[in-house]
Amino acid sequence: MKSSLLLSRSLAALLALGATLAVHAAEVQVAVAANFAGPMKALAADFEKATGHKAVLASGATGKFYAQIQSGAPFDVFLAADNETPAKLDKEGATVPGTRFTYATGKLVLWSAKPDLVDAKGEVLTSGQFAHIALAAPKLAPYGAAALETMTRLGVLARLEPKFVQGESIGQTFGFVSSGNAELGFVALSQVWENGKLKSGSAWIVPAELHSPIRQDAVLLARGKDNAAAVALIAFLKSDAAKAVIRSFGYDL
Repeated sequence: MKSSLLLSRSLAALLALGATLAVHAAEVQVAVAANFAGPMKALAADFEKATGHKAVLASGATGKFYAQIQSGAPFDVFLAADNETPAKLDKEGATVPGTRFTYATGKLVLWSAKPDLVDAKGEVLTSGQFAHIALAAPKLAPYGAAALETMTRLGVLARLEPKFVQGESIGQTFGFVSSGNAELGFVALSQVWENGKLKSGSAWIVPAELHSPIRQDAVLLARGKDNAAAVALIAFLKSDAAKAVIRSFGYDL
């Protein structure tokens, strides 16, 4: 009898806890730069476990998200691939003042799905023994702008330009290379790197001095001001647990 009573009480407590979480849990709509899609998927799972809130993710090019947010797209939090776009939204009054911060500093990598194509010094760029090289559209994607800057500084831009295959985001660019439609391309290190090593293929991590720093800022958008999940996500991204995940994908902080 006692055990039945205890079981009933335990079940009631669990149901009450579930009801409490259901009442307080909320959803946050997150616009995520394509280079950060993988890390953010992992972070969203951790965030839900820690808070009960759910992060609903949409990934794409930073430039396209900017235009969508300007047009009233229903995003609460924006994780950009640069620091200029969130700063611009700040000035335009589209954000909650004081919430913008750098969540990661990205790294550019020249990558091929072929294990022996890209050498450790990136000299394949001068040899030109390939038909196509992929990069993200520089006007839409900061990693594409960094790729263009890198080729300019190396003095190979004019020679390689006829071989360009451009994606509208770094996600599409990665798809071109991984599918073999381009033998190699400039992508985000996070797309090919996990737990301190290259997942597949061959790569050259572009030295930081060859392009402007890829500082990636997050910001709470005006729409998310009163959304508990949005406010909680901004705080979570600053936590030590989140930073450890971000570092594991090859980003600097």
